[in-house]
Amino acid sequence: MKTTPVTAAELTATLMSVPPLARNADLSLNADENRRLVAHLEAEGITNHLYGGNANFYGLSLRQYEEALELLADLGGEESWFIPSIGPDYGKMTNQSVIAKGTRFPTFITLPQAFGTTPAGVDKAIRELVQTLGRPIILYLKTDAYLTPALTARLVDEGQLCGIKYGINRADSSLDPMLEELVKVIDRDLLIIVGERPAVAQHRTFGLSSMMSGAASLAPAASVAMFAALKRGDYATASAIWAAVEPLEDLRDAIGPITVLHDALTLTGIAEMGPLLPLVTNLADEHKPAVEKAAKALWAYNDSMAWEPAKATA
Repeated sequence: MKTTPVTAAELTATLMSVPPLARNADLSLNADENRRLVAHLEAEGITNHLYGGNANFYGLSLRQYEEALELLADLGGEESWFIPSIGPDYGKMTNQSVIAKGTRFPTFITLPQAFGTTPAGVDKAIRELVQTLGRPIILYLKTDAYLTPALTARLVDEGQLCGIKYGINRADSSLDPMLEELVKVIDRDLLIIVGERPAVAQHRTFGLSSMMSGAASLAPAASVAMFAALKRGDYATASAIWAAVEPLEDLRDAIGPITVLHDALTLTGIAEMGPLLPLVTNLADEHKPAVEKAAKALWAYNDSMAWEPAKATA
């Protein structure tokens, strides 16, 4: 496992995956299938992996959290980054940080809970978490209410944050007052695009050059090719790739992003993902045909792409 500090240069160099976690029938972690999924990603040059919502990390008990960290530390090679989640509530942050501080992970990501928080309270919790961990973290900004741009910039300037996963959904990703303010006060390379849907608009309008993807778990060649196209400013190619990814992403939005991605990997045979950890459920029978059709179409598109590995860092 790679343990060097997370930097803006590293974030912009390669795409980061956001994979699910495979489980056995008894809900224990399936090491072989998780390793198989990571190998599938790394065969296309994706060596940075973030385990958060798609992995249902926020539902882990303390015992399961410790087991998950042990598994991730053993999944990849020496050039593979693994970034686990921590939180989302203050109690979990506090308890999990005791486990996390003794590990060698270069950073952790936190998505603060949306209910019952204030910007000043989130700022205080992040500072306490970083002090305990002894390393800066990645912040997941998913609503406008977590932190103001000024507070966020101060956390970056003071070395509390080494990256920001920017996942605030907008009807039009090119019209985003929060992001417009953030790029004025923060190195935009630290702001990470979340998924293919907003990627063209956020790259073209706001200059964001770092990106992570859940769909990459299913179609790594397509996601890497899109990332490379963005870096070249080839928005026509990037938009064409997004058109191939969109049907599955629409189903994720309609049914549930964790459920659809998790089961799509099983339905395509990429990895046997097993059951989901409650409070989430696997696909209902009525949804399986549509998800299987979209997943296999995307997998076929991915398989047909003429992709050159050198473009991964183009």
